[in-house]
Amino acid sequence: MIRVGIAGYGNIGRGVEAAVTHAQDMELVAVFSRRDPATVQTVTGVPVVAYDKIGECAGDIDVVIICGGSATDLPWMTPELAAKFNVIDSFDNHHHIPEHFAKVNEAASASGKVGIISCGWDPGYFSLARILADSALPEGDSYTFWGRGVSQGHSDAIRRIEGVKDARQYTVPVEAALESVRNNEHPEFTARQMHLRECWVVAEDGADKAAIEEAIKTMPDYFEPYDTTVTFITQEELDRDHSGLPHGGSVIRSGRTGFDREFNNTVEFTLNLDSNPFFTSSILVAAARAAYRMNQEGQSGAKTLFDVPPAYLSHHTREELLAHML
Repeated sequence: MIRVGIAGYGNIGRGVEAAVTHAQDMELVAVFSRRDPATVQTVTGVPVVAYDKIGECAGDIDVVIICGGSATDLPWMTPELAAKFNVIDSFDNHHHIPEHFAKVNEAASASGKVGIISCGWDPGYFSLARILADSALPEGDSYTFWGRGVSQGHSDAIRRIEGVKDARQYTVPVEAALESVRNNEHPEFTARQMHLRECWVVAEDGADKAAIEEAIKTMPDYFEPYDTTVTFITQEELDRDHSGLPHGGSVIRSGRTGFDREFNNTVEFTLNLDSNPFFTSSILVAAARAAYRMNQEGQSGAKTLFDVPPAYLSHHTREELLAHML
């Protein structure tokens, strides 16, 4: 059995807890939280331990799945924990993945552990779709559309702004852009032309709403490159109208084949998710299986899903994969 620890117990942490219960080759050892453990109740009753005690459990855990936010948690948590554990995270700030990878690689290489980063559905599964489609259609263009759905990372980034009590952020594809790509028109887009960002925000009493809106719309990487709307609502309205966490999207590759490039081809990989965090968590658990197997073979350092043999993600035996998946 692969012994799993969870660092952080929000939506992703609960999703990992659920996914591990369905993994026959895994057992959940503990949840580690920066909150007072006495105030945290897990769904399955697994023990909750103070985060600052996690190092004492290095001999009892094979993989730690880190369930923090990409904005302020994972940049320090993943390298810190990679110094003692095989680790998995869902770091999703695309522009900063190379530097995050380098920090985790330094820590994991020194400790002899494996750290697989950016294991969500994008980056993650969509990354695999992009590389596979690009490999088969080198003469072409790739496009990624997200939503309409709630982005956990962007919602978390808004909640970190002073004066914000709660928030949801929806990523919305521009329909005209999506139609153009599916028609094999090979358009060139800016980020602003492909997606809109809708922000629904609950402000603290007395907070400066104008300052909050300005902070959101000018946030580098997350909101500044997009047309962004900010709507202030009450907590009751947010709970009533925005309690779900759906998401999805498509990776589309339009490419040409033939001696004269006369044949048009479109590859499309699409996800429709009732629950963004619970699907993301399922990918994290599959990656934890792969990290454990790779480390057992003597591998170490930072990895992405590009580096993981697909069979290492699966709970099926090689015989089952050959008979039913190939």
